[in-house]
Amino acid sequence: MGVMNDFEYLGGGEVYLDAACQSLRPTPVIRALNEYYEKFNSCGERVKYPWGIETDRRVEATREKVLKYLKLSKHDYFVSFTLNTTYGINLLLQQLDGNEFDVVVTSDIEHNSPFLSTMTFSRRSNIPRLVLTRGDDGSLPVNEIPEKALVVVNCASNIDGRKLQNIKDVVKKVRKTGGVIIIDAAQAMAHSSDILHKTEADAICFSAHKLYSPSMGVMVVRKDLLPRIQTTFIGGGMVDDVERESYLLSSEKNPDHLYTKFESGLQAWGEAIALGAALDWLDGLPKIDHENLKENYTELFNFLSSSKKVTMVNREANPTMSFFIDDIDSHLLGEALGAEKIMARTGYFCAHYYLDKVRHFPPLIRFSLGYHNRPEDIEKVKNVMEKII
Repeated sequence: MGVMNDFEYLGGGEVYLDAACQSLRPTPVIRALNEYYEKFNSCGERVKYPWGIETDRRVEATREKVLKYLKLSKHDYFVSFTLNTTYGINLLLQQLDGNEFDVVVTSDIEHNSPFLSTMTFSRRSNIPRLVLTRGDDGSLPVNEIPEKALVVVNCASNIDGRKLQNIKDVVKKVRKTGGVIIIDAAQAMAHSSDILHKTEADAICFSAHKLYSPSMGVMVVRKDLLPRIQTTFIGGGMVDDVERESYLLSSEKNPDHLYTKFESGLQAWGEAIALGAALDWLDGLPKIDHENLKENYTELFNFLSSSKKVTMVNREANPTMSFFIDDIDSHLLGEALGAEKIMARTGYFCAHYYLDKVRHFPPLIRFSLGYHNRPEDIEKVKNVMEKII
């Protein structure tokens, strides 16, 4: 009963352990997406017929739900939809003026999304790039962040789930010294969103498909960041009027349409509506489902940590855990697990610099759990892994 009813489509014996890549979608979310296509499939922001009016109403409700989920004020923030976290971060960086900053800052444990985009920003703007070393607890050395810095960092790692424990101090320091801070929240939204509550970063980017929702990206942007954005990525859906050699942006004409600043072209209206359903679903989860998830990932972490042949990247239990086994190729291990219907990620998880160049690890295997996992999933993984180890 309970949450597992929303994942009844899972086959017998299938164990999905790749939620850090994309979470499974519960039935209410799938139903919401199908309902859009079956009952009011229409273009938002463009039409006046009933289907389109219903689309607009539900999409606007999702924007409000995102802010409520993060405990941020509509007075200070707006929500734009995009493709994914990577796209959102790049969309911001490509439209910020490098002359406004003295340095661009990221950290060593970043996903390639912030790591590579800060590299290209540095080169394009001809300003230095600083890669800070995160603490074992995920914190950043605040005193090492220069003034007038563009900072792009995650608040939860896709390697081992470690959090940016001093996120509010980091945000305060960056904004106080004339900088801009963009948070990669892709790995925090599903199971660690509390770290983002009332976190007044300049922008927060995340992927809905890691939040029990269909594939799309979300940008939560401070309104006072807009004067620093030089709009260059532009198209339909963003303008209210066009002359031969000029145009009027909707975001400049209507303060209620600031989100159009980053929404060029037709948006994924059905996916946006389904995101609203995912947020409702998450808000409605009883305490026992959160406790069950913690029990599951703690048991699996303790099991792996107890073996002398297993090298864990994690220092503590987390829904996301990475490791390798002595004398066993992780890719072959992933195939062997797959043959037993256990689905896990292998490799460097788009964090090549830290895992390969800093830690000098071989390719790893990652188990990432979600609310869909059951105690019997953990028992099966333990039994299979015991045979392999």
